Amino acid sequence: MRISERACNRRLKLLIDAGYIERKSVLYGVPRLYSLTNRKRSLIGAGRNKPNVRADKIIHDIAVLDTVVYFMKRDGLKLSDIVSDKEMQSKDGFNARKKHYPDFIFFSKGESYAVEVELSAKSKARLKNNIQNNFIEYDYQIWVVSKSDISIRKVIKDNMETYPNITEIIEIESVNEYAKLAD
Repeated sequence: MRISERACNRRLKLLIDAGYIERKSVLYGVPRLYSLTNRKRSLIGAGRNKPNVRADKIIHDIAVLDTVVYFMKRDGLKLSDIVSDKEMQSKDGFNARKKHYPDFIFFSKGESYAVEVELSAKSKARLKNNIQNNFIEYDYQIWVVSKSDISIRKVIKDNMETYPNITEIIEIESVNEYAKLAD
């Protein structure tokens, strides 16, 4: 069952009025962000402290969420098939900051897929290191990049022969279009 945008907004307002969630503008041109209130976070065992919202990561995080929707619709995944980088970091505890994690992984037919959304340039060495780590840790890796960023795409393509588990390079513009259609 699909609900209208108006009905969704009404439900969100009820949750805000009841003190379950809060809404705030963080960055001009980006939709307002919703988050659980501290009191409700503690009720579900998510801790009392909200994660910090970093303005420099908002666009990336929205792209990651669109990519999750893309794979759920395209490959018929369930949310339980997907593990976010935050979930992987929390399982590793204090060691999590020293280790690279893909933006999310998913499992399909008993195999693991690392998904990386790269929207900003990184050093060639750092990107290659991430590719190598994903090769060691996961059965397959999929990279989502901007159509306009040729340098990231080139580094990934140059490493496909060395790391044959890179199965796809997807343009974020296609993901965004797909996510809009899924609404």
